[in-house]
Amino acid sequence: MRRRELGLLALAGWAGQAAAQSSGGFHDSGLVGTLEGPKILTDPAQRPKQFKEAPSLAEQVRAGKLPPVEQRLPEDVMVIQPLRSVGKYGGTWRRGFIGPGDRENGNRLMSADKPLFFDASGTELQPCLVRDWEVSEDGRRIVLHLRRGLRWSDGTPCTADDWLFWFNELYSNADLVPAPAPELASNGKPGRMVKVDDATVAFEFAEPYFLFPQMLAGDTLVGGGQTRLQSDGRTYALYAPAHYLRQYLPKYTSVEELTRQAKAAGFGNWVEHFKYKSDWCLNRELPTLCAWRMVQPINTQLWVLERNPYYYAVDTEGQQLPYIDRVQMTLAENPEVVNLRAVAGEYDYQERFIDLGKLPVLIENQDRSGYRVHLDLGFNGADSALYPTLTYTDDAEIGKWLRNADFRRALALGIDREQLNQAFWLGLGTPGSVIPEASMPESPGEEWRSKWSTHDPAQAGRLLDKIGLKKDREGFRLRGDNGQRLRLEIAVAQTLSPTWPQQAEMVVQHWRKIGIAADVKVMERSLWYTRAYSDQHQIALWTNNGTESLYLFPRYALPVDPLGGVISNAYAAWYGSNGERGQAPAEPEMRRAFELMRAATSQKQEQRNETAKEIWKLVVEQQWGIGLVGLSPAFMGVRVVNRTLQNVPARTAISQHCRTPWGGHPEQWYFS
Repeated sequence: MRRRELGLLALAGWAGQAAAQSSGGFHDSGLVGTLEGPKILTDPAQRPKQFKEAPSLAEQVRAGKLPPVEQRLPEDVMVIQPLRSVGKYGGTWRRGFIGPGDRENGNRLMSADKPLFFDASGTELQPCLVRDWEVSEDGRRIVLHLRRGLRWSDGTPCTADDWLFWFNELYSNADLVPAPAPELASNGKPGRMVKVDDATVAFEFAEPYFLFPQMLAGDTLVGGGQTRLQSDGRTYALYAPAHYLRQYLPKYTSVEELTRQAKAAGFGNWVEHFKYKSDWCLNRELPTLCAWRMVQPINTQLWVLERNPYYYAVDTEGQQLPYIDRVQMTLAENPEVVNLRAVAGEYDYQERFIDLGKLPVLIENQDRSGYRVHLDLGFNGADSALYPTLTYTDDAEIGKWLRNADFRRALALGIDREQLNQAFWLGLGTPGSVIPEASMPESPGEEWRSKWSTHDPAQAGRLLDKIGLKKDREGFRLRGDNGQRLRLEIAVAQTLSPTWPQQAEMVVQHWRKIGIAADVKVMERSLWYTRAYSDQHQIALWTNNGTESLYLFPRYALPVDPLGGVISNAYAAWYGSNGERGQAPAEPEMRRAFELMRAATSQKQEQRNETAKEIWKLVVEQQWGIGLVGLSPAFMGVRVVNRTLQNVPARTAISQHCRTPWGGHPEQWYFS
């Protein structure tokens, strides 16, 4: 830690920050602040007596195009106490995105539609769409109290019927949801949703499910929100706009008519057409519950959102949020262009794609371009990790070795993580395995950070010898089937980290020294995902961001999420379907890890933490994910913020379940 502090201080000093030079420590650098956020007021007595609205909406009310603000807000309105000051209306939030595959960029701005959310620390539950919740003493029944009077962005009431519509008509339709959500089962036994009244739903499980409220706040297949989980061909979440979507289902319209409509719209069948209609990124007609609604889709040069006139939150003075009128994301050819535009001051708030390696340049240009730089430190062990695909079958010989634990360990030992840290993390990261930061209650202990995760080419070579991989004259390992040189491929997506391709190339050079030849294949994000979901990558380079809260986002630790994309989607399908689909794990260690994950749902927090530690030990021992460097601001933790943008937290939690930048509640940001 001391080395990282000195490295950051050197950068701060280089930029002329004298206070950082004299004091010492991350926080004294001026770049890392204290975790903070606005306060959600839950006492009904704190509900404002009068309400106000944005000038543009007031004009529509006067013109008779909208009902008065009092009629648009729910009875159970959410009251937000702004972080520093009550704001004012207006302005456009400028931001960058890199194409149709960058849906997650917008998804993170639309996270106000989650059932529950977390506080600024990312640890305590807070209300969101759900105003209150109860867990029965035996943990088998969880009751959710929805906000009474909540409305979709088109003004239609949103009630418990929208939740039951999703459960009965979408989730239970195998054409739309072929793989069940593991989070809707306790210890592998599926639960059910029931309607209590128009503003109350309950989930009932055969076994205790004390973890379920956290699942509702996590970035899970039930807690991720309508916008995220019903885009890009997905049909998860827990609710959907029944009044709009039912017309595109065979139960309400004949298959013949739906097929005709689909063909006319350029789709092959009604399922494809339905998934387009339920995708907020493409269909501007789709109602939402978020602070903004899409008015210009992702497949254009400008991806544009405008305020939702029915958004359910107000500030302490009764002003309907959000303060900012529009969000405008401008297409950039690649992450490098995003960084150049950020340095030039063309964005108001950008954390996505900002390269930690550009930190000196970003600091140097703060005054000239009118922005501030913030660093948010991650708690996840690997900003970058290599994921061997355990069920890769396109090349039987390669697949055999990827399934060999000693082979994976040798690959891990052959990597010089300190060189990667210096080259791509400015020496500010922590080399090691994939385990979370030591302060996290699920961390198995710091001795597991170095397990199989130090640079030891000699031991790597001994392991490769032990498993029978012979060498050619140049020292490279040979295939066992045809005697040719064994050659691996690392698949890298053009996405979150602009230096991932260079990181992979450096790993390739490290592996040459242990006799492993490899190539780097860089591809567009959508293609990367397509191949990932079919287990076509040999080794995928990705992050394990989110796994610091293992149960909320386990996909980059264990293959339990049917939309995970790494380690094994065949195993994930088997896990999620209780063995009805997919492929049963061949490894007893994976079966043991699955048993532990299932058991955790019924456990209370202290016992769950101990179970997580046992899972992490298996993950590291088996090297299902080969960690490189983590515990840094590299993964969306470098923020460039317009100096006129107010109520922005000094530091935000960048865990996956906190949905940065939404964890900072941008609905209460405003331009001064």
